[in-house]
Amino acid sequence: MSAAHTTSAEREGQTFDGESLVARYANFVKLPHTLFALPFTGVGAILASYESATGISVAAAGWIVLAFTSARFAAMGFNRIVDRRYDALNPRTKLRELPSGRLTMPQAVGAVIVASALFMFSAFQLNALCGWLSPIALAWTFFYSFTKRFTSLSHYVLGLSLGIAPAGAYLSVSGHWTEPAWALPLLVGAVVLWVSGFDIIYALQDIDFDRGHGLNSIPARLGVRRSLLLSRAGHGISVILFALIFVLNAFPVHWFYAAAVAVAAVLLHFGHASVKVPDNRPIDVRAIDRAFFRTNVLVSMSFFALTLLDRLILA
Repeated sequence: MSAAHTTSAEREGQTFDGESLVARYANFVKLPHTLFALPFTGVGAILASYESATGISVAAAGWIVLAFTSARFAAMGFNRIVDRRYDALNPRTKLRELPSGRLTMPQAVGAVIVASALFMFSAFQLNALCGWLSPIALAWTFFYSFTKRFTSLSHYVLGLSLGIAPAGAYLSVSGHWTEPAWALPLLVGAVVLWVSGFDIIYALQDIDFDRGHGLNSIPARLGVRRSLLLSRAGHGISVILFALIFVLNAFPVHWFYAAAVAVAAVLLHFGHASVKVPDNRPIDVRAIDRAFFRTNVLVSMSFFALTLLDRLILA
């Protein structure tokens, strides 16, 4: 897997070597990024198991993973199709599969259709509620791909696209909304701010390109320093919302869950510390890559692992 680089002749980070069709499709949707998004889906399922332990099974876990992975494939693939013209113009992204010709449009469109169908099929295998909600969830994730054309709040639209994943996992296990009703929105809100915070950091790489091509993003609108402050503030509020789940007993979690929140806070702090604000110098793309990928993989996987321990040991 390659690292992120600053030169236009090299591929992006978190992509695989090789030209097999499998490798090209994996790079097409940045498959390794599933590692920081999928664990919070698992957290939603774990929290539902306190009330509906019978809803958890190997089969259910498999359908949840398949539903999430196929939904993410469809959403990312659709985004690549919609953005292919801009990707071809951007030195950072011009070697992506569609601009470079390593995938054709029929291959990309066909894969998105198959992934979308697989997502909805998987959702119906979980329960009817998830099945009927799946087209709405899919439509929202597709909508995100157009938002940079008209709003700098696109980061928060993306945040909600991933924030609904733990809610969907909760509903797939429980089959109904939480009691109290505000518990699930608290979880979703925490994930939304976590995702949007790191997406703001990621968008720093394209600040000049976005400004030059009329695309909207918070970095393009606010600049580097204020964008980093907003990202840090969003992550701070995210940690508070995660903590409120424990403090307000929104779900019957215990001290391992509280430890997960503390670990996430520390990791996010160091992630922000690793992004240096340039002083009349190019932005350090590799530092952004570390903050965007490595830190958030550690956040999501440690959060999942500690929440699972909380459920298995202390419940």
